[in-house]
Amino acid sequence: MVLKRIVETELKETVRVKIRFSEVDSMGVVWHGNYVHLFEDAREAFGIKYGIPYLDVYQNGYYTPIVSISCEYKSPLKYGDEALVEIRYFDTPAAKIVFKYKIYNALTGVLAATGETVQVFLSVADNCLSIGNPAFFEKWKQKTVMPV
Repeated sequence: MVLKRIVETELKETVRVKIRFSEVDSMGVVWHGNYVHLFEDAREAFGIKYGIPYLDVYQNGYYTPIVSISCEYKSPLKYGDEALVEIRYFDTPAAKIVFKYKIYNALTGVLAATGETVQVFLSVADNCLSIGNPAFFEKWKQKTVMPV
């Protein structure tokens, strides 16, 4: 059996996000589900920085739905805090996109959460799962991805 390796790369981005009142719960801390939105902010910024934004993926005939997401909460963020969301791309030969995240309190530097998302490729034309990397994604990887 051949194992498909996931390899850390140099590709990363960090975004700063101000925590809004609508994102906190009755205890005054960021509601657990809103960390997923912080991951989304980071993915958008990553795509823009590295030339693979969502609209380009779509224009190449694919959706990239999330099939797995995890988040480990370490220290709460509160209304008015600023979060630094670090995203890093992990390369794999499989037809999927793997990102890992670290969220910090921007003022204190305390780690607030870690997480991971896995996305796959679905054809826009017929909603079929791609079992191999689409050509545009392979081209992007060859041009952009450098393992650590």
